[in-house]
Amino acid sequence: MQQIYLLRHGQTDFNVQGIVQGSGIDSDLNARGRRQAELFWERYKDVPFDRVYTSALKRTQQSVQRFLALGLPHEATAALNEISWGTREGSRISPEEDAEYAHVLAEWLAGNEHAHLPGGESPAQVAARQRPFIEALQRQPAEGIVLVCMHGRALRVLLCQLLGYPLRCMDGFEHHNLGLYKLHRIGARYTIRNFLNVSHLN
Repeated sequence: MQQIYLLRHGQTDFNVQGIVQGSGIDSDLNARGRRQAELFWERYKDVPFDRVYTSALKRTQQSVQRFLALGLPHEATAALNEISWGTREGSRISPEEDAEYAHVLAEWLAGNEHAHLPGGESPAQVAARQRPFIEALQRQPAEGIVLVCMHGRALRVLLCQLLGYPLRCMDGFEHHNLGLYKLHRIGARYTIRNFLNVSHLN
């Protein structure tokens, strides 16, 4: 049985300010994000991880830096980058404030996985770039323990793919800065053992 610890990055100032980051904003963790990373380390430092995967963006690597400092094998891959929000990156938007953004979210919920904001990616495009990572994950030893740190929307897409859900179901997977999903894989079948565990942050 392979164990996958699937983690969202820690808090950034952009998170606090409600500014969209996406794949085009390479922000750092703020003080709270660094504290969240330390709390995660304290809870899980004794887990014998075999490998660490992060996105190519530094906020994910900073979130698991204590594990990387142990010399664990590490791969930073753009396959795990956040969805691109296109021209909206770097701006404050919410469904209440931006009708176009709300429309795209509604399209996703309705099953249109090819909808996207201007200049941005669709969930289908994110899923396509994640597939080589999923294949690499399945090539890891069947009894291994893997730590994966990535981003909120991309994490939702990945969970849909691993668990066999259509992408329209992705909003059913909540996320939180330094929140953890734990999955088990036997053969090609994944199951969730912990759904958004944040107990280490208390």
